[in-house]
Amino acid sequence: MPRKWFVVAWLVAGLAGWATAGDGGKRLTAAQGLFDQGEDWLSSLPAVQGWADGGHYFELRDKRLFRVAAASGAAALVWDQADAEAALGDGDFRLSRALDQTPEQTRFLFRRNGDIALFDLSTRHWQTLAAGPGEEHNPLFSPDGRRIAFTRAGDMYVHDLTTERTTRLTTDGSEEILNGYASWVYYEEILGRRCRYRAFWWSPDGDRLVFMRFDQRAVPVFHIVGSEGDYGRVEKQYYPKPGYPNPAVRLGIVHVATGQVEWIPFADPADHYLAFPAWSPAGEAVFFQWMNRGQDHLRVLRYDLKTKALRVVYEEKQPAWVECFDANDWRILADESLIIRSSADGWYHLYRILPDGNRQQLTRGEWSAAAIETLDDAETAVFFTAYREHPARRDLYRLDLKTQAIRRLTEFAGTHTVQVAPGGAWFTDEYSSVSTPPRLELRSGDGRRIRMLGDARTETLAEYHLGRAELFTITTGDGVTLPARWLLPPDFDPARKYPVLFRIYGGPGSRSVSDSFPRRSEFYYVQQGMILFTVDHRGAGHHGKRGMALMHRRLGHWEMHDYGEAVKYLRTLPFVEAEAMAIRGGSYGGYATALALTRGNEFFRYGIASSSVMDWRLYDSVYTERYMDTPAENPDGYTDASVLTYLERYRGGLRVTHGTMDDNVHLQNTLQFLDALLATGQTVELMIYPGERHGWSRSPKHRESALADLNFLLQSFFGRTISLAEPSPER
Repeated sequence: MPRKWFVVAWLVAGLAGWATAGDGGKRLTAAQGLFDQGEDWLSSLPAVQGWADGGHYFELRDKRLFRVAAASGAAALVWDQADAEAALGDGDFRLSRALDQTPEQTRFLFRRNGDIALFDLSTRHWQTLAAGPGEEHNPLFSPDGRRIAFTRAGDMYVHDLTTERTTRLTTDGSEEILNGYASWVYYEEILGRRCRYRAFWWSPDGDRLVFMRFDQRAVPVFHIVGSEGDYGRVEKQYYPKPGYPNPAVRLGIVHVATGQVEWIPFADPADHYLAFPAWSPAGEAVFFQWMNRGQDHLRVLRYDLKTKALRVVYEEKQPAWVECFDANDWRILADESLIIRSSADGWYHLYRILPDGNRQQLTRGEWSAAAIETLDDAETAVFFTAYREHPARRDLYRLDLKTQAIRRLTEFAGTHTVQVAPGGAWFTDEYSSVSTPPRLELRSGDGRRIRMLGDARTETLAEYHLGRAELFTITTGDGVTLPARWLLPPDFDPARKYPVLFRIYGGPGSRSVSDSFPRRSEFYYVQQGMILFTVDHRGAGHHGKRGMALMHRRLGHWEMHDYGEAVKYLRTLPFVEAEAMAIRGGSYGGYATALALTRGNEFFRYGIASSSVMDWRLYDSVYTERYMDTPAENPDGYTDASVLTYLERYRGGLRVTHGTMDDNVHLQNTLQFLDALLATGQTVELMIYPGERHGWSRSPKHRESALADLNFLLQSFFGRTISLAEPSPER
């Protein structure tokens, strides 16, 4: 019996009247479901803040940071917020606001009175550093803690804590020339937002810095307009769109003692990418990555600081696209061999690249490695996460580099998020499944459970009557298996009919379906009487790079095809309201939602599209060209992928939201969409959030937004709305 029909038979036969967490009759309030306020029906897990070293981790408890010994559980107080505030004085000096800190968490860098300031926890002493005109960015301690590097106005500086002297290391910085500070498109698409624009890296001995220099003079400027004050303000953004000039980038090595800059001798056209410079363990060489603008050819190069020789140590080409190796994708070993995570064989697997250039494939099979976590101290084993047991479940594994034997270290059947100690002797494991609330454990490097650190399940949970989640698969008409998950209402009755809400993202390689516990808001949504449904299309990653590559030059095609196949399946179920299909998403998910209400209007009746790309000609060069090539190379593909192409198919039912200061997906997308749609005589429900960037979950506006989104669906499905003061209706 095909899996999808098994699910239907099982539901119809025995699901009426069950509950996920217990037999209680309580319903969630809007405050609980939307904002996590009111009675605690799920508890928060301990806040593990990473590993201090191979045997101690940091844990935040009630605004106090502890250094915890993994072996014994003994906790030593590192930071007490209440105590520190007395010494810190006025200002926002929460630990989470620290710009950097020493590994032992004794000295912290904050922004104070507009400048960088060092706070010594042991002495309660403040020291203002590098005061000067302009704002300092990304201060970073050297590995030995003797120096602090930072950027200001496009130049790099270093402050010596011994001599208390600040030295300017570069001199040509400006709005258009950035030394050690990433150009926007590199920050967003290559280095990643976690870098906070930092584009410099200390050598192991703390005497040199490798940095990236960006020349933005050829990059077109996009203007983002703010509304505050009498005249508003204009924010300039150097934002390359598909086919337009990118920033030109160089790699330099600066010697802190002399200020001398040594440029790595590499051609410097704008139409390529340089990324992720990394020091060899001995500090004798710098490795970095090169990729052509077409993003189908990648090289890893090694620059020898003594001989000045530059050589290619790894090279990869793919017909669709290749991707740079970020921090989770590669490691440099003591012998300067590389461990990399590559999709070269159609799935993401681990390889070892030997110093002589020979390549060894370490893992194989129709499954994908997710990330390289760490190596053991002897560099004889790799700890990595992967979707090996099930495409919707992530586990931790240990790979023996000599025998290539793989051992699974996480035993619970679900989705695991791990933090592995340096050297791999310990790891924390946060896990859940569709039916099990999150738990947090400490385990040894061989997978043995040492102790439970936390469990989100509470005694109160049994008092609530909640929905039930189910993981299953759907087979498309052309034989492709799609992973899916739904959450059914707590009073589910197979004899009734329910509307369905799709929650999606949809970007290449972006999984939405996982064997994990539903979010609080999801339980509240189904309590209103709808089915919450998630499905991943063939390019979302479950089918490896082979599936993702199908999306090359045709974004939007397979998303709409496979979402449509899912709707066809749902319409065969006796308890589904066939015409009451809604879809919602943000960013790429907003694009997919808007496309579903236009191109896919035969399947979807309602949608909520947030911060949406409406036409890929309006998004940034790096992301868009990776999948679509340039508009000149693929004009028909861009037209076919644009929401604007299908406006004549729109028949109403769309809510659109966007922040006015969105620097990622510009408000221009929504405005061009509205302009073209109004020309057809149609309209949408629209909400613009002044001053907000790419999402506003941390903004006070989130409260209004969350309630308005829900009420849009309730009005569309049932002709009713709720207020925060009203209890959820019994259905």
